Amino acid sequence: MVKGVVVDAVNAVLANLCREFRELNSGHLATYIPPLARADPADFGIALASASGHRYQAGEADRLFTIQSVSKPFVLALALSELGAAEVFRRVGSEPSGEPFNAISLDPETGRPANPMINAGAIATTALVPAKGVEQRFSRILETLSGFAGRALDVDEEVYRAEAATGDRNIALAHLMRAAGSLTGDPSGALDVYFRQCAIRVHAVDLAVMAATLANGGVNPVTGARVVPEPVTVQVLAVMATCGMYDGSGDWLLRVGLPAKSGVSGGLVAVSPGRSGMGCYSPLLDTAGNPVRAVAALTVMSQELGLHLMHNPPPATPTLIEPGPGEGPGGAAWSRAGGDTAPGDPPAWVAAQGELDFTAAERLAYALAERLPEAGHGRAVIDLVHVTAVDAAAETLIRAVLERVTARGHVVGLVGEAAVPFSTQGVLLASRSAAAAWSRPPS
Repeated sequence: MVKGVVVDAVNAVLANLCREFRELNSGHLATYIPPLARADPADFGIALASASGHRYQAGEADRLFTIQSVSKPFVLALALSELGAAEVFRRVGSEPSGEPFNAISLDPETGRPANPMINAGAIATTALVPAKGVEQRFSRILETLSGFAGRALDVDEEVYRAEAATGDRNIALAHLMRAAGSLTGDPSGALDVYFRQCAIRVHAVDLAVMAATLANGGVNPVTGARVVPEPVTVQVLAVMATCGMYDGSGDWLLRVGLPAKSGVSGGLVAVSPGRSGMGCYSPLLDTAGNPVRAVAALTVMSQELGLHLMHNPPPATPTLIEPGPGEGPGGAAWSRAGGDTAPGDPPAWVAAQGELDFTAAERLAYALAERLPEAGHGRAVIDLVHVTAVDAAAETLIRAVLERVTARGHVVGLVGEAAVPFSTQGVLLASRSAAAAWSRPPS
């Protein structure tokens, strides 16, 4: 499969991160929930899902674990969709607490918890989800999280029972909020739903797709289904950016610069708005309750791929230029998918514009792979005439894809000044007219 060359190249980037940080053994397993203490401390998986719906993974990215606090932003999204921001944030604050995830962070006047990402705020948010009873409330939450993941999720019943049996502090928080007036109804019902919510099973690829759905304005990029409205994703990402990593949120935003949420089972989601979602699994935790290897790997990934929100926002113009009928150096046939080609046809044409970062390069590479025939000896032209810059991460990915494509027997022509660094991986063509001449079949 030609698309496999792109998957292999991106997977290699993730695999390098896994190798680099797998031996980082500082931290500890969560032991206050007994089943979590049985996790393999050596496990480490990373997954990435693009806003185009392409998925990549390395390490133990398909190892199932319970979602724990990573559920919080997605339940917040459900509550915001149903009730609106004014009502939700009237009951739950939106300010960083600067305290651990299980702290008693209640406003002294209103009893309102500091934000939806700490336990008190998450319990209150769960209780806000409209439903006729406990079972319906949890069913709605499970359905929503499944929509974010793009597959039907289920509950680890053993972990759920352990959560309920050992959740004394959460029980105390719920009753304190009930006494303060910020939690209405029966605290035991809210707690039961919250404990089951935290025991939903996922793997790192699920988390990447869930994060990519937030990155994609609430539309799951794999299934194409809208899960929540776009304005809701903006509100959720804002809370994640400031509160998602507990009392390490400020340092995370400074160094990594992505909205994120961690959980004590070792899960972590991070969102690059408009670009991609990342999911990690690494059960060793730091003192703030964040997964050690995942934090280290995503710090490097953000730096190397230029993902920091304050550094390089997504480009305003589309990466790919799609020709209409009669347009492009070889006419509309230049954009023809590889499966439709016939002997003597001109090569597929893939053109890009603007500045290419890792995300843009992935889109370009995937378009190239889609338009080459499955068998070898296909031809394509990559038109970079309107590309103004290629950063280091994009150059590395494009080189890796071209090396894999040419190794399969395909021939790639390259046009534009930005194509010069790739001349050893393809045929460097001086101009679009030269590319058109190169493309003509021999008479």
